Amino acid sequence: MSDENLNNEQNLSEEEKPVTDKNNENKSVTEEEKLKKQLEELNDKYLRLYSEFDNFRKRTIKEKSELIKTAAEDVFKSVLPVIDDFDRAIKANEGVEDANPIKEGILLIYNKLKNITQSKGLSSYDSIGEEFNADIMEAITHIPATDDSQKGKVVDEIEKGYKLGEKVIRYAKVVVAN
Repeated sequence: MSDENLNNEQNLSEEEKPVTDKNNENKSVTEEEKLKKQLEELNDKYLRLYSEFDNFRKRTIKEKSELIKTAAEDVFKSVLPVIDDFDRAIKANEGVEDANPIKEGILLIYNKLKNITQSKGLSSYDSIGEEFNADIMEAITHIPATDDSQKGKVVDEIEKGYKLGEKVIRYAKVVVAN
């Protein structure tokens, strides 16, 4: 203590002097110990929770990547028979001179592939004659309209547009009349 504090305490009467109680000191020490223990417990809980969350995050990332791999596997397994059909068609048509059986074979294979992709949720959409919609179409070029009813409408389709469910996975490439 400083000299000033000592002088002030000496000048005080017995009633005015601060009471230092050993019990109060013990209580504050035990309170401090309790708070330190509580802090350690909360810190431990925090670290455990953080570790659990980190493990959860890593596990979900791994599960998502596995799901993506297996989804692609399912699609490829469905497409493999079409590839086999193309292989057989190529071998069978090596010495054929008439084009009609070749056309029919290609049409059959095309329909098979189209059915497989539709069963997986893939669908095409028509754009010719429709009003141009930038959400599902990409304008490749513009041509002059022959009449006012064609303005802003699609007059030709360069590439068909496709959706997987409700999501556009390829925009239709179109020619728009102005």
